[in-house]
Amino acid sequence: MSRIDKLLEYIKSSGPDSFLQHALALEYIKIGKDPEARNLFNELLLREPTYVGSYYHLGKLLERVGDGEKAIRIYRRGMEEAKRAGDQHSYNELQGALDDLEE
Repeated sequence: MSRIDKLLEYIKSSGPDSFLQHALALEYIKIGKDPEARNLFNELLLREPTYVGSYYHLGKLLERVGDGEKAIRIYRRGMEEAKRAGDQHSYNELQGALDDLEE
Protein backbone atom coordinates (compact mmCIF):
# COMPACT_ATOMS: atom_id res chain seq x y z
CA MET A 1 0.00 0.00 0.00
CA SER A 2 1.40 3.41 -0.99
CA ARG A 3 1.78 6.33 1.39
CA ILE A 4 -1.06 8.08 -0.40
CA ASP A 5 -3.33 5.06 0.00
CA LYS A 6 -2.47 4.82 3.70
CA LEU A 7 -3.15 8.51 4.26
CA LEU A 8 -6.45 8.31 2.39
CA GLU A 9 -7.42 5.33 4.52
CA TYR A 10 -6.54 7.18 7.74
CA ILE A 11 -8.50 10.24 6.64
CA LYS A 12 -11.48 8.10 5.70
CA SER A 13 -11.51 6.44 9.11
CA SER A 14 -10.71 9.51 11.24
CA GLY A 15 -12.46 12.30 9.37
CA PRO A 16 -10.90 15.67 8.59
CA ASP A 17 -7.49 15.83 10.22
CA SER A 18 -5.17 18.73 9.43
CA PHE A 19 -1.95 16.79 9.97
CA LEU A 20 -3.08 13.98 7.69
CA GLN A 21 -4.38 16.39 5.03
CA HIS A 22 -1.12 18.34 5.11
CA ALA A 23 0.88 15.11 4.75
CA LEU A 24 -1.34 13.94 1.88
CA ALA A 25 -0.97 17.27 0.09
CA LEU A 26 2.82 16.98 0.35
CA GLU A 27 2.66 13.46 -1.10
CA TYR A 28 0.54 14.73 -3.99
CA ILE A 29 3.11 17.45 -4.68
CA LYS A 30 5.85 14.80 -4.87
CA ILE A 31 4.03 13.02 -7.69
CA GLY A 32 2.97 16.15 -9.56
CA LYS A 33 -0.68 16.25 -8.51
CA ASP A 34 -0.68 19.96 -7.76
CA PRO A 35 -4.44 20.50 -8.17
CA GLU A 36 -5.18 17.81 -5.57
CA ALA A 37 -2.58 19.26 -3.21
CA ARG A 38 -3.93 22.76 -3.69
CA ASN A 39 -7.47 21.63 -2.91
CA LEU A 40 -6.32 19.89 0.27
CA PHE A 41 -4.35 22.90 1.47
CA ASN A 42 -7.27 25.23 0.75
CA GLU A 43 -9.74 22.97 2.55
CA LEU A 44 -7.39 22.59 5.51
CA LEU A 45 -6.75 26.32 5.84
CA LEU A 46 -10.45 27.17 5.57
CA ARG A 47 -11.18 24.77 8.40
CA GLU A 48 -8.09 25.52 10.49
CA PRO A 49 -6.46 28.83 9.51
CA THR A 50 -3.96 28.47 12.35
CA TYR A 51 -2.24 25.48 10.67
CA VAL A 52 0.65 27.75 9.74
CA GLY A 53 2.91 25.24 7.98
CA SER A 54 0.46 24.82 5.13
CA TYR A 55 0.71 28.47 4.08
CA TYR A 56 4.35 28.05 3.08
CA HIS A 57 3.74 24.91 1.02
CA LEU A 58 0.62 26.30 -0.63
CA GLY A 59 2.49 29.49 -1.48
CA LYS A 60 5.35 27.52 -3.04
CA LEU A 61 2.86 25.46 -5.05
CA LEU A 62 1.17 28.64 -6.29
CA GLU A 63 4.55 30.09 -7.28
CA ARG A 64 5.41 26.92 -9.19
CA VAL A 65 2.17 27.03 -11.19
CA GLY A 66 2.66 30.71 -12.01
CA ASP A 67 0.16 32.33 -9.64
CA GLY A 68 2.57 34.70 -7.88
CA GLU A 69 -0.11 37.18 -6.82
CA LYS A 70 -2.07 34.53 -4.97
CA ALA A 71 1.16 33.18 -3.45
CA ILE A 72 1.88 36.65 -2.07
CA ARG A 73 -1.59 36.76 -0.46
CA ILE A 74 -1.09 33.30 1.03
CA TYR A 75 2.33 34.19 2.45
CA ARG A 76 0.95 37.37 4.00
CA ARG A 77 -2.02 35.58 5.51
CA GLY A 78 0.30 32.92 6.89
CA MET A 79 2.53 35.60 8.39
CA GLU A 80 -0.48 37.11 10.16
CA GLU A 81 -1.40 33.71 11.62
CA ALA A 82 2.20 32.97 12.62
CA LYS A 83 2.48 36.34 14.32
CA ARG A 84 -0.78 35.77 16.21
CA ALA A 85 0.50 32.36 17.32
CA GLY A 86 3.90 33.72 18.36
CA ASP A 87 5.57 31.39 15.86
CA GLN A 88 8.61 33.42 14.87
CA HIS A 89 10.25 30.56 12.94
CA SER A 90 7.28 30.13 10.60
CA TYR A 91 6.90 33.89 10.31
CA ASN A 92 10.54 34.18 9.19
CA GLU A 93 10.16 31.36 6.65
CA LEU A 94 7.07 32.98 5.18
CA GLN A 95 8.75 36.41 5.16
CA GLY A 96 11.75 34.93 3.34
CA ALA A 97 9.52 33.29 0.71
CA LEU A 98 7.62 36.55 0.26
CA ASP A 99 10.82 38.56 -0.06
CA ASP A 100 12.20 36.13 -2.66
CA LEU A 101 9.00 36.34 -4.68
CA GLU A 102 8.74 40.13 -4.54
CA GLU A 103 12.35 40.73 -5.68
